[in-house]
Amino acid sequence: MKSIFYLLACCFALALIACTPDTDQQVEKPRVIITCDPELDDLNSLIRLVLYAPDMQLEGLVYASSQYHWKGDGKGTKWFVDGREYTRNGLNYGPMESWRWDPNERFIDDVVDAYTVCYPNLKVHADYPTPEYMRSIIRIGNIEFDGDISKDSPGSDLIKEKILDDVPGKLFITAWGGCSTIARALKSIHDEYEGKAEWTALKEKIQQKVYLCMSGDQDDTFAKYIKPNWPEIGVLNIRGGTVPLAYGAQNRVSEADKVFYSAEWLAENISSRGPLGGMYRIWGDGKQMVKDDIMDYFGLSGYSADELRQMGYVVWMPPQPKGVFLAEGDTFTYLNLLGNGLRAYEDDSYGGWGGRKQPNTDGQTSTFVLGATDPVMPDFVPAAQNDFAERMHWSVTPRFEDANHQPIIKAPLSLKGKPGETLTIKAKVTDPDNDVLNIKWWQFKVGSYTGEASVANPSEAATTFTIPADAQPGQTIHLILEATDQGTPALTHYHRLIVSVV
Repeated sequence: MKSIFYLLACCFALALIACTPDTDQQVEKPRVIITCDPELDDLNSLIRLVLYAPDMQLEGLVYASSQYHWKGDGKGTKWFVDGREYTRNGLNYGPMESWRWDPNERFIDDVVDAYTVCYPNLKVHADYPTPEYMRSIIRIGNIEFDGDISKDSPGSDLIKEKILDDVPGKLFITAWGGCSTIARALKSIHDEYEGKAEWTALKEKIQQKVYLCMSGDQDDTFAKYIKPNWPEIGVLNIRGGTVPLAYGAQNRVSEADKVFYSAEWLAENISSRGPLGGMYRIWGDGKQMVKDDIMDYFGLSGYSADELRQMGYVVWMPPQPKGVFLAEGDTFTYLNLLGNGLRAYEDDSYGGWGGRKQPNTDGQTSTFVLGATDPVMPDFVPAAQNDFAERMHWSVTPRFEDANHQPIIKAPLSLKGKPGETLTIKAKVTDPDNDVLNIKWWQFKVGSYTGEASVANPSEAATTFTIPADAQPGQTIHLILEATDQGTPALTHYHRLIVSVV
C-alpha cells in the first residue's frame, strides 16, 4: 500500500512541476506551404528548405508562375503585360506563348528525387518526412500566364483546403514567384462564401490565420487582388534578411563572413556532397534552368559582361569568379520559420535569421529591418551557414556518430516577475555528440524594455535573473540562451526566454 501512495505522490509532484512556468514548454512547428517558380535561386532555396523539413510541418510544394517565368496554355494563346522584363534592358518582345519556362519543367520533383536518394541518411540524424509524403504534397499551381487568377488549379485547391481547415495557429504561405496561385485560392473562397451567413466570421478567421511570406509582388496579384480584398491578411513582404543570401550577397557581408560564400567553402561543404549538393547552383557550373535562356548566363565563367552581351545575354549582374556563391534569393522567406530556438515566427518583432519588424516613428506602420542596418542584431551568418553545411553533410552520412548535431536546450519559454525581483532560471544544455559546449546568455533588445539587462552567470545554463528596477509592468525582456558546440563545423542552437514584468 505504501508503494501505491508513494507512486501517486510522485505523479502528483510531477504534474505540479509540469504546470509551473519554469519548465521547458512545447513549441509547435509552423505549418508551411511553399510556392516557387523555376528561377535558379528558387532551386537553391528549395534545396536548403528540404534539409530543414524536420523544423516545420511542410504541407505543400507548389509550382508557381511570375512575371519572370510562365508556361503558357500549350494552345498557342499569346500573353503580354507591359513593363515586364521582355520589354526592358533593350528587349522589345511582343505577345508570346510562354516566357522562360521549360515545357518539361520539374525542378521541384527533381529536388524531391534527390531528397529520396538522401533520405536513408537524413532520417538517421533527424525526423525527416518520408519521400512518399514529400511527393504527395507537390502540386501544379497557376503557371499558365503571368498574374492570371481566372481559374482554379491543383495548387490553388491545396492552398484553399489548408486555409479552410480547422487546424489552429498560423498557416505560412511563401511566394517565391508570383502570388497568383495564392490569390486564386483566396478568390475561390471569396466567390464561394461571400454573401453567406458565415462569410464575415470566416474572412476574419482567414485573415488571422494566413501569413504570406513574399519575395516581392512578382506578378502584381497581391496589389491588385489580395490587398484590396483581404486587407488584414498577415504579410512579411521584404527583400533580404539578417543572413544575406540574395544575388550578390557576398558583396554585402563582412570580411570575416565572406568565407561562407567562397568557392572553396562551397566546394567543400555544399556542392561536393551528394545529390542535393550536386544540384546546388554556383557561378560557372555550366548549367541553365531553361535551355538558351538569355537571362541565365550564370553557368558560364571566364567572360566579361561585354563578352556575355555579345553572346546575346542580358547581363543584369556583374559576372563573378567560378565556383562562388550564386543566390538563394527566397530563403529569407522561411529563415524565421526554422526551429533554431529563436521562435521568430511567433511574432514579427521577435527577430531571427530572417530579420525582424519594428514600429516606425509614426506608431502606425512597421518596417522589416535587415541585419546590416539593425544594431540589435548579432551576426547570424556563421551559425546559419555552418548549420546548412552540416545538414548537407547529414545527407551523405549514414551513421549518427560520424556527423555533428545541434546542442539540445531545455528551459522555460517564459517567466514573469516584478521590478527588482530575482528569478531562478532552470535551464539545461546537452550535446548529442558529447562535444564541449560554449554557453552564453545575452539580451536580445527586441522587447519593450529598452534598458540593459543580464543574467547573473551568463556562461552557465542554470542561473538567475534580476528584473531591472526601472522596468515597468507590461514590459517584456527577451533573453537568449546560446549554445555552440566544439564540433566540426561548430553548430549553434538558441533558446528564447521572454520575461514579462508584472
